[in-house]
Amino acid sequence: MLLHNHILPLRVPKSNRRLAATGRFSVSDESLSSRGFTFHRSAENLNLEQLNSVFAAVGFPRRDPEKIRVALEHTEPLVWVEYEKTKRPVAFARATGDGVFNAIIWDVVVDPSFQGFGLGKAVMERILTALLDKGITNIALYSEPRVLGFYRPLGFVADPDGIRGMVYSRNKQKT
Repeated sequence: MLLHNHILPLRVPKSNRRLAATGRFSVSDESLSSRGFTFHRSAENLNLEQLNSVFAAVGFPRRDPEKIRVALEHTEPLVWVEYEKTKRPVAFARATGDGVFNAIIWDVVVDPSFQGFGLGKAVMERILTALLDKGITNIALYSEPRVLGFYRPLGFVADPDGIRGMVYSRNKQKT
C-alpha cells in the first residue's frame, strides 16, 4: 500500500462490519506461533530500524526512525509479527483515528520474503477486530490499485455509496 498518485480510498461497508467483529481469524495466533511467528500488539520491543527495512523492502520510502516513534505514540491499535528465528519484524499494520467514530489503517506491510504465509491477512484481521471491538465503524485505508484485490476479501470496497476521498497535495492546483 504505497501512497502515490493513484491512491484509492477504501472503506468497510456496513454489511461487512458485523462479520469482521466476530473475532474469527483465518489463521490463529497459535497456528502462526507453531510456524515461528509471534504477534505483538504494542510498539514495545519493536526495532524501528528493522521496521524501516521492511518498509523499504516493499517500496515505501525510508523514514526517520524518530518520526516513526512519534507516529507510533499516536497509533492505536497496531499489530506486528516477529519471526522468532531472526527476532525481526516481518509484518506490520497500524491505525489512527478519533478513538470513537473513525479510523484509518496505515502502513500495512509484509516483508517480501514472508509474503504468501497469510501474515498480511492476519494483521489486517486483528487491526479490524480491535477497531470494531471499540465500536469504531468508519474504517478507511488508502491502497494502490495493484493491491486492491488483497483488501476486497477483508470487506473493503472502493468508493462506497459514491463517497470520494480527497488527498491534500502541495502541487500547484490547476484552475
